[in-house]
Amino acid sequence: MKRNLIMLGIALGLVSAVAQAGDISGKISAAQGASVVYLDKAAGKASPAPTQHFSLDQRSLSFQPHVLVIPVGGTVDFTNSDSVAHNVFWPAISGNRKLSHNLGTWPQGEKRSYTFDSPGVVPLLCNVHSEMSGYIIVSPTPYYALADAAGNFTIPNVPDGSYTVTVWHEGAKPVSKPITVNGSAKLDMSF
Repeated sequence: MKRNLIMLGIALGLVSAVAQAGDISGKISAAQGASVVYLDKAAGKASPAPTQHFSLDQRSLSFQPHVLVIPVGGTVDFTNSDSVAHNVFWPAISGNRKLSHNLGTWPQGEKRSYTFDSPGVVPLLCNVHSEMSGYIIVSPTPYYALADAAGNFTIPNVPDGSYTVTVWHEGAKPVSKPITVNGSAKLDMSF
């Protein structure tokens, strides 16, 4: 009997925890370019580092995808699929030059990996091909979304609470604003 009551309590607790999460959805209206929406760290809500790796390829003399979003602590595997040598470097992360890094130059078929421990915007460049550019957005939480071509996005399973949401749009300064999630929330912004 006591065991059944404990199991019932655990089940109700799990149902309650699931019921206290919702989606943040909306639309980012902007000129051409990619938009990323992410939640800044919320007090008392720690996020474990991801175990999966993320991929960014150098193909057709471009970074693909052009914009990659990862959570802080994420590892990116940089691959060179072109028949020419490529280089990957970033001069700063969100303007902090102390976080610059150069992975070097390597030939087709090789891969280099890097773990991003600092949140922010990572502008990617190639020393060999100056026309190549891309971005990695390192979100401070696992709650983020890359908007689709029409600007629509959804960040699923966000625990109820108050947050600061940040929107990054290519070519514009990031914009932050408070948001409260109570089952779900809506966010529309224009750049």
